[in-house]
Amino acid sequence: MAMTRVRTIGVVGLVLAAAVTAGCSSSGAASSGGSSSAAAAPTESNPPGDIPDNQAYVAYQPSGGGFTVKVPEGWARSTQGGTAVFTDKLNRVEVSAVSASSAPTTASVTGTVVPRLTSQVPKFSGAKVSQVTRNGGSAVLLKYQGDSAPDPVTGKVVRDAFERYAFYRQGHEVDVTLSGPVNADNVDPWRIVSDSFTWK
Repeated sequence: MAMTRVRTIGVVGLVLAAAVTAGCSSSGAASSGGSSSAAAAPTESNPPGDIPDNQAYVAYQPSGGGFTVKVPEGWARSTQGGTAVFTDKLNRVEVSAVSASSAPTTASVTGTVVPRLTSQVPKFSGAKVSQVTRNGGSAVLLKYQGDSAPDPVTGKVVRDAFERYAFYRQGHEVDVTLSGPVNADNVDPWRIVSDSFTWK
C-alpha cells in the first residue's frame, strides 16, 4: 500500500513538472514572439531601402565608351538612348550621357536643372547645389527630395532622397543620379558609385 502511494505521488509529480515546463516554454515563446514582432513593426534595424553592406559592384561602360562607373551587381538594367537605369527594390542609379558646350556650374544647375526637375519630380523640394571633388574629378552635386512614382501594384508612394552628380570633359557631360528612400542609410554605397566614375 505504501509503495502504491509512492508511485502515485511520483507520477503526479512528473505530470505537474511536465505541465509547468510546457507552460513556461509556451509562455516564453509567446512573449518572445510578441515582443519581436512588436519591435520589428515600428522600428526596423535596417530601414526600407538600405543597400546591404556586402553589396558587390561591377563596372558599367556604355557601348560608345568614354567613361566607366561602378553600379551594384545584379540590379535590373534598362537603357534608352544615352541613359542607363539600374534598379533594385526602392533604389535607383541613373547614368545619362549628353553633349554639352560648356561645363556645368552651380549657377547653371540652379538656373536650368532645378526648374526642370521641379516640373518633373512630384513634390520636388530641398534643392542644394555645390561643387564637389570625386576620384574622377570635379562635379556639380545637386541634392534634393521628391516623391517616387506610385507602385504599379500597391499604389504606394515613397519619399526619395536624390544625389545628382554632373561630370564634364571636352564637350561631354555625364550625370549620375542616385536615389532611394529618405530614411535609408546609403551614404557609403552612393559614395562608392560616385567615387568610381572615371573618364576613359
